[in-house]
Amino acid sequence: MKKHNFGAGPSILPQEVFEQSAQACIEYDGIGLSILEISHRSKEFTAILDESMALIKELLQVPDDYSILFLQGGANMQFNMIPYNILNEEETANFVETDIWATRAEEETRLYGKTNIIASSKVDNFTYIPKDFTVDKNATYLHLTSNNTIYGTEFFDDKAYPIPVVCDMSSDIFSRPVDVSKYHIIYAGAQKNLGCSGITLVIIKNEWLGRAKRPKSKMWDYSIYAKNNSLYNTPPVFAIYTCLLTLRWLKNLGGLAEMEQRNIAKADLLYSEIDRNPLFKGHAVKEDRSRMNINFIATNPDDEALFLEFVKPYNIHGIKGYRTVGGFRASCYNALPIESVEVLVKAMQDFERSKA
Repeated sequence: MKKHNFGAGPSILPQEVFEQSAQACIEYDGIGLSILEISHRSKEFTAILDESMALIKELLQVPDDYSILFLQGGANMQFNMIPYNILNEEETANFVETDIWATRAEEETRLYGKTNIIASSKVDNFTYIPKDFTVDKNATYLHLTSNNTIYGTEFFDDKAYPIPVVCDMSSDIFSRPVDVSKYHIIYAGAQKNLGCSGITLVIIKNEWLGRAKRPKSKMWDYSIYAKNNSLYNTPPVFAIYTCLLTLRWLKNLGGLAEMEQRNIAKADLLYSEIDRNPLFKGHAVKEDRSRMNINFIATNPDDEALFLEFVKPYNIHGIKGYRTVGGFRASCYNALPIESVEVLVKAMQDFERSKA
């Protein structure tokens, strides 16, 4: 029986993407070859790559002065590639520390230049998004993490700042419309809302290509990938194909405005039950609660293991919270249907009745 997959990633994808990508592994588009064995220089893959980039540009309304790159290594690799390509040794990057991924990004950036954490919610276990922080106007860029997968907080506004903004959107990319012009770099691992693991999306303003003065390895140079249409070396062909299928699905649903409304409905349903049910309470402050990663804990810590066991007959998968938070995490990415959220809500209500 198909499970209700609330896993944080790699995560659920649309059913049609599973089916179409599985068929392509046997034979792609009637050509007598699997998607796993076609050349990345073939006309078939060129068409896949071109359509994928065109759909990203269309769905996110990417301005013409940006490049779209498909890279490997996940968001963790970008913690290094960004300062390597952008930050000179004497320059400083500002960071808003809202989770451990922001912390890791700041730590890696120190290898290439200076850093300054200008705001942090670490002391309160990342339960909120810092506000009213002051940006150093002399810094080269401000780094943000738009959605915090582990702790369940999220930036919802694309604000203008006095310096360029770099943003890790791994967990909420394509979940809502984004004003790309407010950012110089957006980067995201694909394995939440875009496709399977193995591919990383980077959207970079062209004026930043080749910015850092240091000698660069071609394999780590954004400008090389931009000049070669992400084909400097063999890309993950299958992962890009699953991105294409997911992007088509998003467009057919009505795009990101429609996706945002669906995600709001799912989040509202689950948060309402968390706030109503005396056995549970939310981790993050209400105004900063993530739509993608909904974190909550048991009011009585002894109920945590009991609830995880209780939900098994409901075919609920992946709700155990991260070790630094405990409790539960329900990741409600784009492909998760609201029906799965309804099942989780019913399980919470049934658990309440069983404890009465």
